[in-house]
Order: sequence, then structure tokens, then C-alpha cells
Amino acid sequence: MHNMKNQPDPSVIGDDQDFLDELIRVRTLRNSGFPALVEAASARRALLRALAEARAESGLTQTQAAALMGTSQSQVARLESGGADTKLSTVERLAATLGKRIEWKLVDSQ
Repeated sequence: MHNMKNQPDPSVIGDDQDFLDELIRVRTLRNSGFPALVEAASARRALLRALAEARAESGLTQTQAAALMGTSQSQVARLESGGADTKLSTVERLAATLGKRIEWKLVDSQ
């Protein structure tokens, strides 16, 4: 018998979204703040996707953007993929390279 309190039950999961929903449900049982962490991660990924799109639309390659930022192409690729926990200053430098700026704001958690 599968213990639903500890981990998602793969036998009842039909697709990736179902798996994600189930994973969030199970993790929320252990940590009531988990949905806020998921929301924050989603917002970060959306911001990084927007920066990647802006870079591509500007006609700059990752290598060109990296040179303007004083970093490596691989760092820009990691930043754009959302796979790395990138420093805020690096995100701001990429935005500035693209003629953009990041607006950070602090809000109460729901």
C-alpha cells in the first residue's frame, strides 16, 4: 500500500501536470509555505524567459550579451534556462545590456 502523506502515488498520476499538482499537494502537507515557494519559483522562471526572449528579439547572441556583461556565454545560458540560482545583480546586468531594468518589489505573502 502506498503512503500518500510521504510521496505522490505514481499509479494515480496521468500526466506531467497531474504529477506536479500531486507533488505540490504532498509537499504542502509537510510545509504549509510550499505553495508560496512554488509561486516565487514560477515568477522567477517567467522573468528569466522574458529576458531570454528580449535578448533573442534584440538580435544579440548569448555570446554577444555575455561579452557586454563581462561574463561567459555559459553563464547567460544558465541564467536564461532558469536552472541556476543566479545572483540578482547578474539578472540586472543582463536586463541593462538589453536596455531594460528589473523592478523589484516587496509584498506581503498571501
